Amino acid sequence: MTLLTSLRNLGLAIGASLAVSWHAAAAEHVVRMLNANDSGSMLFEPAFVRAEVGDTVRFEPTNSGHYVRSLALPASARPFSSPEDEPFTLKLDHEGLYFYMCPPHLMMGMVGLIQAGAPVNRQAVAESMLATKGRMMSNSQRVDVLLQQVK
Repeated sequence: MTLLTSLRNLGLAIGASLAVSWHAAAAEHVVRMLNANDSGSMLFEPAFVRAEVGDTVRFEPTNSGHYVRSLALPASARPFSSPEDEPFTLKLDHEGLYFYMCPPHLMMGMVGLIQAGAPVNRQAVAESMLATKGRMMSNSQRVDVLLQQVK
C-alpha cells in the first residue's frame, strides 16, 4: 500500500468517525401536548426547549385534539404542520428560534418556543410572538415567559 493510499484511507476513516459521533451526539427532546397539568390548561410541556442544531424535537399528543404548526422560524427553515392527534418529529436543521402553536388552542395561549443554538432571528420571532398575543383570549403572558428564556 502506498503512502497516498494509506493517507486517503485514514481520511475516510476519520470522516466516517466524525459523522457517526456527530449523529450520536444529536439529542431528542420530547414535548407533550396537554389539555392540563399543574401549571394550567392547553399547553406544551415543556413550552421552551433549548437545543442544538441537529437535534430533534418529538411532539406527542398526550390528549386528543392537538397538533403543532410553526408561526415563526429561522430564515431558511421550512414551515411545518403536523397531523392532528399524531406524534410529529421536527429536525432542527437551522440555527435560531422556532415559534409554534396548537391551532385549535391558540386563543388559550397554547404556544411554544425552541432555541436551536444562537437566537439569530430573535427580533423577527419576538415581533411575531408579540403580535400573536393579540389572538389569545387567555394565557398571553406565556409569550413573555418564553421570550425571557431566550439566551
